[in-house]
Amino acid sequence: MKHVILGNGPTGVVAAEAIRKKHPADEIVIVGDEHERPYSRMAIPYLLEGKIAESGTLLRHDRDHWKKSRIDLLEARAVSVDGPGKTVKLSNGDTLAFDRLLLATGSRPVRPPIPGMDLPDVVSCWTLEDARAILERMRPGAKVLQMGAGFIGCIIMEAIATSVGKTGGSLTVVEMGDRMVPRMMTPMASSLIRKWSEKAGVEVVTSTRVTAIEANTPKGGLLSIVFKRQNPKERVIVTFGDGSIRKFDFVICATGVAPAIDYLKGSGVEIGKLGGIVVDDRMQTTVPDVYSAGDCTESVDFSTGEFMVNAIQPNAADQALVAGANMAGGDARTKGGLRMNVLETFGLISTSYGQWWGAEGGDHVELVDEEAFAYIRLEFLGDRVIGATVVGRTHHVGALRGLIQTGVRLTPEWKAKLKADPNKFMDAWLACSLSAA
Repeated sequence: MKHVILGNGPTGVVAAEAIRKKHPADEIVIVGDEHERPYSRMAIPYLLEGKIAESGTLLRHDRDHWKKSRIDLLEARAVSVDGPGKTVKLSNGDTLAFDRLLLATGSRPVRPPIPGMDLPDVVSCWTLEDARAILERMRPGAKVLQMGAGFIGCIIMEAIATSVGKTGGSLTVVEMGDRMVPRMMTPMASSLIRKWSEKAGVEVVTSTRVTAIEANTPKGGLLSIVFKRQNPKERVIVTFGDGSIRKFDFVICATGVAPAIDYLKGSGVEIGKLGGIVVDDRMQTTVPDVYSAGDCTESVDFSTGEFMVNAIQPNAADQALVAGANMAGGDARTKGGLRMNVLETFGLISTSYGQWWGAEGGDHVELVDEEAFAYIRLEFLGDRVIGATVVGRTHHVGALRGLIQTGVRLTPEWKAKLKADPNKFMDAWLACSLSAA
């Protein structure tokens, strides 16, 4: 049996190792399009801060791990997939046959159609190569503009701010939405994160966007040559939606990601309304023997029963285990993904679970201490907690995931207690879980 896995990130690695445990003799090939050993993108912020070396991003540190596991790594990019013919055409011209295929190609950065986005001093923060480009431009006193304050933007924001702050530089973050992390936090939680970030020295600008970027270089002549040799600061000129113009050393684009699925045109694999690969509860696509897992996948939301693209690493790992087990001949099934976000911003921990935005016909309780940067909000639907948002607390916060994901039904007494004090969620989970058992 030959298993081909497209994507050498955490999803592909977990799935490959799951298959290997079940079938020691099967052939396994992982295809990745970066000239790197398999690594975790989630470790890149720590690299930018100087907390780890590049080796600290690797998923498996033993250089001989893949040889010992008899898993072949192939550097190439998938160009097309022939589902019925069971082949994958690669960018190096080769055609790879498979018995079972896993699509784990993850996400790709979305770069808005703004003039100047192709300039060398406008970089993404998605790959190790991007991280190297950022570190190369992190000159003493650098003035940096970051486009985007969503989940990815806020993850890298601390790393960038910490790096430039050490040398007297500055970071400005611009977000076109009305608040930071609008897709994972309530307005109050977002407000606290913004105030906390501004206390840390970050300039945050919301409800506006970049409309143009141009190079700040003289037009030709001897002056231009001298300018380039001096490698000056403020290399880009940025125009904003309100008409204001400012200069920065470089720009980081963190305006979101989308499933990487361009190679699937004509494959027969169904793409959902949200742009991800549609799978069932076995992570099987609409093409026999072709599976999908991770950020490129559109799967069922545990909380709502609707399809979603849940681009978080814990969800990707869970899906990889299910896909790997089934590719190895098992019958593993998923109950659906749970929306789960954990964000650390200059030491302030924020989390959201499930339907943190609430549900029609539901009710909620909210408790906030703005001076202490402490906040909790629980969303109810009948006698169940279906969503939660927490800022400034880590103690027992994982119990909220259990309370939501297990669907524990609250007694009237315990719901009343939570409405009076939502911080008692741990007690409620234990009491109602034991009662149900």
